[in-house]
Amino acid sequence: MPRPEVLDRIKEAEQEADDIVAEAEEERDQRIAEAREEAEEIRREAEAEASERHEERLAEAREEIEGEREELLEEGDAEREELASQARENEDGVVEHVVDLFEEAVHAQT
Repeated sequence: MPRPEVLDRIKEAEQEADDIVAEAEEERDQRIAEAREEAEEIRREAEAEASERHEERLAEAREEIEGEREELLEEGDAEREELASQARENEDGVVEHVVDLFEEAVHAQT
């Protein structure tokens, strides 16, 4: 094989190798870009799921707190009613006692 042909074949082989390397690098860059996009999508989805779980837990906690609040208010109302009832029951006795004390004070001055 003549020398110029050998040089041309070497140049062709080198060009082919360069083309293969360039194509591989381009493919690598494209895969890296796709992987980054996929990772970003996964991150966004995870963030959305975490936010949704957070909102659900917050709603559950609010519901639980509201239930406890209602229960405490009901207990407080029942205790208030009980105290008011006891006060009404004792009202006549207290009035009599105050009248007796007043009468004693008045008699003590005369």
